[in-house]
Amino acid sequence: MTDRETLRALAAAGNETARDRLAALADAHGDVAELSELLDEGSEHAGELLTRRAVAATDLLELQRIADAGYDRAADELERLLSSPS
Repeated sequence: MTDRETLRALAAAGNETARDRLAALADAHGDVAELSELLDEGSEHAGELLTRRAVAATDLLELQRIADAGYDRAADELERLLSSPS
């Protein structure tokens, strides 16, 4: 298995597969801060994982933040939740 430092170096160099692996590791450890950092670096997988967490928690503000960071499906989920009857 590749160590976290190597994955981080590869992700910093733009390797999307390394970002995806880091996102999966962060999700498994419940590290939302690292997922957010990866999203800010452009990781679609981190966006997906954060969106899933925000939807489960009905966290509309977090969905807006994720959408603002560039993950469009978060905006779709936010709109769906806002449009749903209370």
